[in-house]
Amino acid sequence: MTIKAQSPAVVELADFKVGVDTVIFSVDTIQNQLLVLLVLRHENPYNGYWSLPGTLVRVGESLEAAADRVLTEKIRVNNLYLEQLFTFGGPNRDPREAEDAYNVRYLSVSHFALVRYEDTALIADGVSGIAWYPLSRVPKLAFDHNEILTYGYQRLRNKIEYSPVAFDVLPETFTLSDVYQLYATVLGEDFSDYSNFRTRLLKMGILQDTQKKTSRGAGRPASLYRFDAEAFEPLKDKPMVFL
Repeated sequence: MTIKAQSPAVVELADFKVGVDTVIFSVDTIQNQLLVLLVLRHENPYNGYWSLPGTLVRVGESLEAAADRVLTEKIRVNNLYLEQLFTFGGPNRDPREAEDAYNVRYLSVSHFALVRYEDTALIADGVSGIAWYPLSRVPKLAFDHNEILTYGYQRLRNKIEYSPVAFDVLPETFTLSDVYQLYATVLGEDFSDYSNFRTRLLKMGILQDTQKKTSRGAGRPASLYRFDAEAFEPLKDKPMVFL
């Protein structure tokens, strides 16, 4: 008896357009607020909604170049920390998928950045409004950007606890109070009391005392330090909590 082989089922493959959305955080140490950069959309979908800064990747453009382009189109900054975050690609995350006759899916390869607020200037591009929003007052965003923002905030909390990323956005010289205020703004003031924080930070041996002091207000002059990247090098691969 001859058994006829069954033809394999035809599987339709998805076509994709790739976007880059960037969660750009900053810390306003004067107001003690963690901020995120948002842009206002003036076109469909989600006309009139705020969103994370983003763009579709151009022909011949790398993901990193697209992420850099988003940053340079929106802000001017001297110091920043940027890394790839996660890929968001669930079906129907973009309303344009339902309108596309070719069933094109829209992926978002998200990034997150941390920039120094005092050194950052926003660029008005003439198309979208742009503003820093306190994380606690972020509205309903376009697409799945609230989910991306939540993921980015969790990554920021992890990075700041396990790595020296905070020193990428502090000025070259800083007080221990400056460092504590940045950490407290990101993590919440209950993460550590100042005395314990100060003791643990100095014990790590990764700060250089400049032997200079600064006066702020009526308090005693505070010592100025700088981050010692060379001293931190032997510690970076160890399974340790940074603070």
